[in-house]
Amino acid sequence: MRAKARTLIGNEIVRATVGALVTMGATTGSGLLVYAAGVEPKWVEIKRISLRLGGLPAAFHGYKIVQISDIHAGEWFPPERIAETVKMVNDEHPDLVVITGDFVTYTYPHAPADIVPSLSELYAPDGVIGTLGNHDYWGLGPALIRQVMREAAIIEMSNNVHTIERDGAILHMAGVDSAREKMARLEVVLKKLPKEGTAILLAHEPDYADVAAHANRFSLQLSGHSHGGQVVVPLYGPPRLPPLGKKYYAGLYQVGHMQVYTNRGIGVVGIPVRFFCRPEITVITLEGDEG
Repeated sequence: MRAKARTLIGNEIVRATVGALVTMGATTGSGLLVYAAGVEPKWVEIKRISLRLGGLPAAFHGYKIVQISDIHAGEWFPPERIAETVKMVNDEHPDLVVITGDFVTYTYPHAPADIVPSLSELYAPDGVIGTLGNHDYWGLGPALIRQVMREAAIIEMSNNVHTIERDGAILHMAGVDSAREKMARLEVVLKKLPKEGTAILLAHEPDYADVAAHANRFSLQLSGHSHGGQVVVPLYGPPRLPPLGKKYYAGLYQVGHMQVYTNRGIGVVGIPVRFFCRPEITVITLEGDEG
């Protein structure tokens, strides 16, 4: 009887332990879901980096570029979130603001009315420039996004070049249209780009660096698109990455003689969660050979 009693007690302990572990697992899972959906997507990291560019004129030593990407305005990134982002950018007092594509999510029909008022408040002495991403082609179409950019005084850089002058020195900003939508025209950009002077390329899709680096003309490529994976599994990495965002999906890389920096984006797409992959505003300070 005592042996049977011990067995019954042992079974009860096992069942209680298993039940407690299941409860703990469910609680932990629920907590992680609450964090991934409700906390991290709004927990913006201001990432500050210094990049040394060979041949950068002395007038541009210490030049500050603030990059945002992948706003994905829509249900999960409403106008008030855009306004908060704009304030954070302006508080950094940039010399130049760059937006590397995906202004909207493809399912979002109210872009002009919701986006323009906030984006119009972005300010930098040398202006705001941007290029289109693949989502800007889906659903609404690029014409409407270009209208948003014009109304918000954002200089469109899709297959274009914009030169900045400072104390007689020049810095070339170039941009290509969405490579995923097969609209990137690097040959057009290179024809517009002067042969001399430091040049920085905006390209929504980071893996376009394999093409851009072969031009041997750009010191730096700034990209977005991948969201850093949006969900990152510790010791494993992102389970899913988009086409043309698989190789250089987050942070700084060296591709040939060109540096590539991929911003993790400020918004979300697919499912409205982030995990170990906070939204990012990048503050880039340029340094020259003698910086």
